[in-house]
Amino acid sequence: MSAPPYLDYAATTPVDPRAIAAMVECLGIDGVFGNPASSSHQAGMDAHARVERARREVAALIGCHSTEIVWTSGATESTNLALKGFADAVGSDTRKRHIVTSQLEHKATLDTAASLAARGFTVTYLAPDANGEITPAAVAAALRPDTGLVSLMMVNNEVGTLTDVAAIAPLVHAMGALLHIDAAQAVGKTAVDVDALGIDLMSISAHKLYGPKGVGVLYVRKAIADRICAQIHGGGHERGLRSGTLPTHQIVGMGTACALASEQLDTDLQHAQRLHHRLLAAVLALEGVSLNGAMAARIPHTVNLTIAHTRFFPFLLSADLALSSTSACNSAAGKASHVLLAMGLSEDLANRSIRVSMGRFTTEADIDRAISCISAAVRQCQLVTT
Repeated sequence: MSAPPYLDYAATTPVDPRAIAAMVECLGIDGVFGNPASSSHQAGMDAHARVERARREVAALIGCHSTEIVWTSGATESTNLALKGFADAVGSDTRKRHIVTSQLEHKATLDTAASLAARGFTVTYLAPDANGEITPAAVAAALRPDTGLVSLMMVNNEVGTLTDVAAIAPLVHAMGALLHIDAAQAVGKTAVDVDALGIDLMSISAHKLYGPKGVGVLYVRKAIADRICAQIHGGGHERGLRSGTLPTHQIVGMGTACALASEQLDTDLQHAQRLHHRLLAAVLALEGVSLNGAMAARIPHTVNLTIAHTRFFPFLLSADLALSSTSACNSAAGKASHVLLAMGLSEDLANRSIRVSMGRFTTEADIDRAISCISAAVRQCQLVTT
């Protein structure tokens, strides 16, 4: 039997074969395997050159200077560094100990914000509007003279809704605060220019854009680098913001993935749009199926559907489709989506929702299989109900 179609790209993407080939070049004795920090011999200098090339490739994708790229183990560490690094820099200074985030954020942000609240910081959690969006007006209403940091997703990982970062950034900066953006679901799917958008700190993960797991980036605007304190010490790597021997092969894989994303952004987006329209044209015609966040600005790659039949549960599709009912974090905890709950869905309806996320290697045949399986599940529920 063939494997079920993979429709969980929001959880992780397969590594692009071109990124794999670049990584393999940095592993064995005949490759570029040296420690990038070893400047006394050619093996180390070659590794350093590959790391710096990858740094430029990431920077080119998001519109910044390569010196503003800090390598991390992934977006979760990047977000921890951004929020905790800000908090440590503020210290006991009460003038900037207020943080604004939202109820829709990834657990990396929510759990880190909770840890800072336990340390005495005040955290405001914005509620989404009826479309599942965090609006500039909501951010403006939450800002205070003591606001030091605003942390929001650019693209929601469960629903695919877009946040108007360009409109929010001036509001944040007018209060003298920093803007951190979780762009794990945005980079490689939609155009991101940190300067044009006014972003100060931004988290990215390689494995969300066809690179390897275990590597990511925190973009740190040069002008605000002194407002962030390192969280991992031991050697002063990465401008003193993140110590540790750099994993050359993973970094090269991420750099290659970012270079490919730059080249293929329009092609990948058009591909996702075609699949998106094909899927929705079929499944929204089914009784009891609705699209969450339907009226919001969104990326086409992620589709979150509620199937409002009392007999439907996502496990009905688990043998036929590799998709999810919520984020990987919530799934591991066995909990309903906190995003859907914040958007106003009941726990019952949240538990009857599925996330279909597609990408570069998704085919029309995969989508047709999904349509067939979802349609069959709905018919089965209707027969049982009647």
